[in-house]
Order: sequence, then structure tokens, then C-alpha cells
Amino acid sequence: MMVEEEVSGGVTGYIKHHLTHLTVDTGHGAFWAIHIDSIFFTLAISALFIAVLSMVARRATSGVPGKLQTAVELLLEFVDDMVKDTYHGKNKFIAPLAITIFCIVFLENFMDILPVDALPAAAKLFGVEHLRTVATADLNTTVGMALGVFLLIQWVGITHKGIGTFVGEWFTAPFHADSVAFKVLLAPINFAFRVIEEVVRPLSLSMRLFGNMYAGELIFLLIACFTLGAALNHVSTYVLGVAQFGAGVVWTVFHYLIITLQAFIFMVLTIVYVGISSEKH
Repeated sequence: MMVEEEVSGGVTGYIKHHLTHLTVDTGHGAFWAIHIDSIFFTLAISALFIAVLSMVARRATSGVPGKLQTAVELLLEFVDDMVKDTYHGKNKFIAPLAITIFCIVFLENFMDILPVDALPAAAKLFGVEHLRTVATADLNTTVGMALGVFLLIQWVGITHKGIGTFVGEWFTAPFHADSVAFKVLLAPINFAFRVIEEVVRPLSLSMRLFGNMYAGELIFLLIACFTLGAALNHVSTYVLGVAQFGAGVVWTVFHYLIITLQAFIFMVLTIVYVGISSEKH
């Protein structure tokens, strides 16, 4: 892919420009700034997911299915089998939750496959200076998703065990004792371990997905820089163009594996965490 736009700041300026979000400043510091592009693409992809699956459900036939229905059915069977093998409780929303997580995360990751200058250049025609298309390369998005999973885990734990048992496990597991004295002694230790366990779950979910997608986005930008500002009358431009094309193809093929694997890991870990939360200790 040849990069044609000129960036005054060279390679550094080009990368910084593409890693800058379309942001609304709320006036309360960078922490409270709103990344409009991440919100837009997350909502757009979610709407696309709902629309496509709703269409397939309405047009589903018991006869010879079409290609799209076949693909959806295969995906549903795969996720359903995964849920049955991982989650041993009884809850009708786990399988729909798993398929939703996998598809939305995969589609958000898939935006990284698009040419790095395509959508930003189109947005610039409408006066939008900055646009990042990979919502999962934004830590705000992945943290938000992970916090949603965290709240779900707590809700499942309370509904399956009751508030008394749920709260009691924070002070009685993983170290158990029979005597009251030892229970009191181990309570602070158990509580500390439980806090660490609960904090690590959303942290690992969010950072793993963000780190992989941010790195993938950055590598695509570095590949695009092979011919940044290159002149057509130089032989080196064509040599770098061939190298750029080869590197782009290789990284794109490898990145298909990454985006699928990251969506799969996020889905499986969510199911595992929910399953652990529903079990009594």
C-alpha cells in the first residue's frame, strides 16, 4: 500500500496523527475526554451485528439454508458447545452473551485490517481531522468492556448464591478453617486475596486486548511509512513499495489470526469467570 499524503512531521508526525482520537474535551482534564470515534465505531458495529443476526433469524428456513444462515448456525453451534464445556451452571443468557462478545470484539478488531489511510482520508473530506477506526485499540473501550464483565460476574454470583453466601465467600475462601478463631484470623487474608483476584480479572481482560490491537495498529502504520513522502522518480520508492506490499500481506494474514484469537480469548475468559462466580466455594 503506497502512502500518498504528505505529513509535515515526517514519520513521527504521521504516526502521531493516526494515533490521535477524535476527541471532545469536557474541560475536566484528559481523563474525562470523550473519544467520539471509538464510541461511534462501537455503536455502529453493534448495530450491524444486531441487524445481520436479526435478518438471519427472520429469514431462517428449515430447508436448505443459505450461505449466511449456514455460517451463523456453525458459529452458534461452536459457541454453544464451548459454553457447555466451560460453564456448568444453568443460565439461558450465557450462550447469547458469549456469541455477542465474540462477534462484536472480532468485528471491532477486524477494522484494523482496513487500509490505515482509507477511513481517515474519507473523514477528512468532511472536515474531521483525526479518526481512529479500531475501538479495541483504545484503552477506554477495552476497560469499559472489562468492567461490564466484572459487574456481570458480581451479579451472577449474587443471584446464584444469595447475598449472604456471596459476601461470606470474600472472607472464607480460599483459606478455610473450622474454628471461629481461625476464621477470624484468616478473614483479612482471604479478603485481600479476593480483592486482588477481582481486580486482576478486568485488568487482564482489558490490557490483553488493548495491547494486542494497539501493537497491530502500530505495525500497520510503520509498514505504511515505508513509502511516506517518497518520490516516483526514485528507484528506491519502487523497491520499498515491493517490500511494503510484501510486509503488508504477511502481517495482514498473521493479524487475521490475532484478531480472531483475541476475540476468542475474551469470550472464553468471560465464560470461565462467570462460571467460577456461580460456583459455591
